[in-house]
Amino acid sequence: MRVPPRVGDQIRVGVAIPIPPPYAESLTRARIEAGDPEALAIAPHVTLLGPTAIEPGALDAVREHLRQVAADHPPFVIELAGTDSFRPVSPVVFVAVTEGGDACERLHHAVNAGALAQQVRFPYHPHVTIAHDLDDDRLDAASASRADFKARFPVARFVLYEYGEDGIWRDVEVFRLVADR
Repeated sequence: MRVPPRVGDQIRVGVAIPIPPPYAESLTRARIEAGDPEALAIAPHVTLLGPTAIEPGALDAVREHLRQVAADHPPFVIELAGTDSFRPVSPVVFVAVTEGGDACERLHHAVNAGALAQQVRFPYHPHVTIAHDLDDDRLDAASASRADFKARFPVARFVLYEYGEDGIWRDVEVFRLVADR
């Protein structure tokens, strides 16, 4: 997750689906091998809401909004397979979401409403970043390193993260998807 500029005392939050073990370890290793300086600061995830600055007093409303989103959405399955890139628009290499993208998109739209409503810069495209803001050789190497990557896992939760002063994203609260299918 790229971090927006801080304004005054605002805090920075993001919402994402964490990638479970053992897949997360392989994806973190890909970022480390690529030389991505954020490899250890950002756990592998599918972003639902990118870095967003909010007033500290708004955190309770954000949490309540996310509880309602979780209550309204059922668990689903994500499948990841192979790599792709947003180049030349953005220097990003990612592992592709090949199943569960529609459910991710529904969650994204629900999260990006109410207390977290905002204009998005790019159309939503669920993915797991494995290299970002690196030169083309490193991006190509990252892409090749996980070209055969495959993972399939149930998604029963998403997480609200806060960006720390030390540059690390940390869990604030976990939200369980509980709606019936």
